Amino acid sequence: MNTIALTAARMGIGEAGIAAVLGYAVVFFGLVLLMCVVILMGKAMAGTRNPAKAETPAPAAAPAAPAAPSAPPAPGSAGEVKLFDVPDKEAAMIMAIVADKMGKPLNELRFKSIKEVK
Repeated sequence: MNTIALTAARMGIGEAGIAAVLGYAVVFFGLVLLMCVVILMGKAMAGTRNPAKAETPAPAAAPAAPAAPSAPPAPGSAGEVKLFDVPDKEAAMIMAIVADKMGKPLNELRFKSIKEVK
């Protein structure tokens, strides 16, 4: 007969409980250790990933040109959109994507402002 099987057959309920708790403790210690390694690697990679972005200064935000108050909006438009640190091209893409995902024409939606979340 196998030695492990003989040992398990001779083990009492108290000894079996202690062996189970120690086994669980070893597994959870390994999981915590693995979690720490993953967190440290994530921080190390995040620090090395964006050095070029940190070095380039942010361009100064150009003031938006005031719209002519007397000019009525174009037919089908819903008024002005305030843009905060977002180029016109990106704002247009965002509005087109939202309209596509909602399944509605762009002229039926009203965008009040678009802001980049940093």
